[in-house]
Amino acid sequence: MTRWLIRLFIKNPEDTASDSGRAAYGTLGASVGIGVNLLLSAGKYLMGVISGSLAIVADAANNLSDAAGSIVALISTRAAQRPVDEEHPFGHGRMEYLGSLGVGLLIILMAFTLLKDAIAAILHPEALSMNPWVIVTLILSILLKLWLYFFYKKIGDDTSNGTMQAASKDSLSDVLATAAVLISTLVGAFTGLKIDGWMGLIVALIVLKAGFEVCKDTVDRLLGGKPDPEKSARLRELLMEYDEVLGVHDLIIHDYGPGRCFASVHAEVSDQSNIVVIHEIIDQAEREIGEKMRMPICIHMDPIAESHGPTAEVRKQINDFLIQYDPCLSLHDFRMVMGQEQINLIFDVVLPAGYKAKNELHSALTAHALSLDRRYRLVVQYDTDFT
Repeated sequence: MTRWLIRLFIKNPEDTASDSGRAAYGTLGASVGIGVNLLLSAGKYLMGVISGSLAIVADAANNLSDAAGSIVALISTRAAQRPVDEEHPFGHGRMEYLGSLGVGLLIILMAFTLLKDAIAAILHPEALSMNPWVIVTLILSILLKLWLYFFYKKIGDDTSNGTMQAASKDSLSDVLATAAVLISTLVGAFTGLKIDGWMGLIVALIVLKAGFEVCKDTVDRLLGGKPDPEKSARLRELLMEYDEVLGVHDLIIHDYGPGRCFASVHAEVSDQSNIVVIHEIIDQAEREIGEKMRMPICIHMDPIAESHGPTAEVRKQINDFLIQYDPCLSLHDFRMVMGQEQINLIFDVVLPAGYKAKNELHSALTAHALSLDRRYRLVVQYDTDFT
């Protein structure tokens, strides 16, 4: 069904990275979500009224909020494709993140409404009437929501659409919630136990959890969370394929929305190289890697003295100490400057984001350097690893 819908409504299914391709996929996903959720909401509400089940009515209201979320997703997906303008030189890609946040807030709002109704049903339970059509409706709902989960997930993953990924999580929570409603209906019909309110409470808590997860993921992106590690690793790998590049550090990926990332990185090159030749190679790398990863890249040339002799040995000793002290640490730009009475060891140490033991590390590093040679003096720049 998913592939058939994609072939039917997407002119170029292979195009999942361009603005037009992502817009087409996002529009399809949101439109299907609106239709399916409205259908489920109407069917469940009718069955809830017939059976007198609060849990089924609550589940119908949840599907109605899902339809509203799909409308938000549709609006945000289209708005995100607006072109660059004078006030927004990086485009409007983060509108998708705002759309995801809107979906998450709608989920949370509905969860609190369901929570209030569930508590009322627990305090004042009522008997349910058994109707085979209610059971059929709930089973069909589970199957439809399960398909919708895979549908949203494929579109979200293929196009890096955060709003669709949020919708997929919501659909999976709906599968669990509707299963809980089905259980309460069957238990009430065959045992007479009034657990409708308790199942409604479970539904509310499941929906609430999904809403908080969606909001947390989206807020992390808006605040500048850690970039995709696979994307960072791929960029490093591609840059190191150039023979003239000796090392890579200070990689930063700036996220202005799906499909609107920009990267900056330092590429270490030999200080003995011809600067004109190296500049041409760096320009070539920016073009080729940018095309492969579909994002602009700014590469800073960082000339370094290739380690050899005593410098290489001392560099290895300091690097080995750092790895032993904490495997997350690394160094770059290592130099030795000889003086009459002291030797300056100049280098950068890369720390994980949020590293809290920098003073202790510096003390340990200084002590280790002095244990190697009393003339050593450290000149260390501590950088943050943004990847």
